[in-house]
Amino acid sequence: MFNKKKSLLTMILLVAFAAVLSACSNGSDKQESKENKKSEMITYKAENGIIKIPKHPKRVVLVADSYYGDFLTLGIKPAGAPDNVFNNPFYKGKTKGVANLGDGTSIEKILALNPDLIIAWTTYPAIDKLEKIAPTVAIDYSKLNSKDQLKEFGKMTGTEKKAEKWLSDWDKKIAEYKPQVQKAVGNKTVALIQPTAKEINAFGATFGRGGEIIYTEFGLKAPAAIQRDAIDSKTGYAQYSLEKIPEIAGDYIFTSPWSVDDNGSKTYNSKVWKDLDAVKNDRVFEIDPIGFYFNDPISQEGQLKFITDKLIHHK
Repeated sequence: MFNKKKSLLTMILLVAFAAVLSACSNGSDKQESKENKKSEMITYKAENGIIKIPKHPKRVVLVADSYYGDFLTLGIKPAGAPDNVFNNPFYKGKTKGVANLGDGTSIEKILALNPDLIIAWTTYPAIDKLEKIAPTVAIDYSKLNSKDQLKEFGKMTGTEKKAEKWLSDWDKKIAEYKPQVQKAVGNKTVALIQPTAKEINAFGATFGRGGEIIYTEFGLKAPAAIQRDAIDSKTGYAQYSLEKIPEIAGDYIFTSPWSVDDNGSKTYNSKVWKDLDAVKNDRVFEIDPIGFYFNDPISQEGQLKFITDKLIHHK
């Protein structure tokens, strides 16, 4: 009897021990799976060559400021970004915990963030130094429009579905507002202008400033000079002297100084500016120079609201 009880107890202990081993093994497998997922790399073709990047990046550092809103839209909050990001009114409340990299040229600041992926312009002066810190993707700003760039980031980070979701929602918004805007504006022209102390910058459909919304999405007309010099030329922008303003002024003008350090007084106080039909008829709308510099999803949503409010409700 005693031997039978002892055998039964031994069997119970053996079963329990096997269960513990199985649980430990499963836990270990799961942990290993997580680690493998974290460290999994993919091959990506960037402007700076074929590189290995993390399939699921956790600490993305941007030195190309224009793409902050793209990564937020894809569910990835960057670990660090340049100054302009923190001055963009459309990002209000969306930068907590993100390190300010100033102008983005401090290698020490970038290194301190321990990035696993860095996003830079092709024009960044020290791409080779960035590549020694972490996998670095160099981007040519003029190569893709904002929609295709978002898709590319989705492909790069395994978040294609989030990119497609935003694009689908965006197209619905455009479809809702486009007839209203076109009815309000008709055949009148719209100009995007930013003066400096020396010249006037005018923008087309591929250089931020709301151009993709105004000219591409809504199909509104640009003044002939801007159409020729900034849009048809594919450069995205053009520069003019103050005397040329009558040639580039639209029936509607969206404008701001080139930077927050220059109030554009030379242009805005000039007689040639004050004599413009758009100025006399209160069809000039002041944009935020930083908020309209960006053309990412979050910034474009803010720009869309501003542009439609001004064009549809203008009296």
